[in-house]
Amino acid sequence: MARPHAEAFEPFFAMVSVRDTLSDAERHTILAAAGEVRSFAPGEDIVDQGERPSSSTLLTRGMTARYSTVEDGGRQITGLHLAGDFVDLHSFPLKVMDHAVTAIGPVEVVSFPHARLIEITEQHPHLTRVLWMLTLLDGAIHRQWMVAKGRLTADEQMAHLFCEQFVRARTAGLGTSKSYPFPLTQAEFGDALGLSQVHTNRTLQRLRRTGALDWEGGVVTIHNWPQLMELAQFDPTYLHLEKLPR
Repeated sequence: MARPHAEAFEPFFAMVSVRDTLSDAERHTILAAAGEVRSFAPGEDIVDQGERPSSSTLLTRGMTARYSTVEDGGRQITGLHLAGDFVDLHSFPLKVMDHAVTAIGPVEVVSFPHARLIEITEQHPHLTRVLWMLTLLDGAIHRQWMVAKGRLTADEQMAHLFCEQFVRARTAGLGTSKSYPFPLTQAEFGDALGLSQVHTNRTLQRLRRTGALDWEGGVVTIHNWPQLMELAQFDPTYLHLEKLPR
């Protein structure tokens, strides 16, 4: 069984440290609870809908998407995960997956057996609250997606998602001060926005013409952050970036 290197957890610790402080002992506890490293190819499901996982999954490299399908085969992406995110931590208390998680491009993950998470919840109350915070953060992001889909125009919604991913990538120490990896295809992007591929392409072209950003070769480059934020009506409050004791 391949064991993860400590460096693989840097995005996770960076993302948490923006919001709270972990002691050296708590960091060691996370490292000790980690299980095997697994790799997945683009489009390969990491967790299946209806599955009853015995472990939760920390993404350490690449991007994944949560999705659900309907009877006609249509797919709706309901969340995107970056390195440093647990993609299915909620499967620990909920037991059954009500959606699937798929790889966007090649990814690497580390499993956390639920038996070890039980030990954490029983022996490390502050670390338990931190993990709880992460599931609540997922919920906050999901609520904002619902608002964007229901109340923003296609242009605003797309700009909002670009803003969100930029802030989340910087929080995890990914990308640069002006760019970040975004390896989705336009079809996958449309599945996240709830738009057809044609509508997605036209919306993207309009957004590019504003000069606020470019998206080429799987990398988004921000040219005018204030302009993009204004277009998106973006307020990062829901990302809970304030460092507070939990």
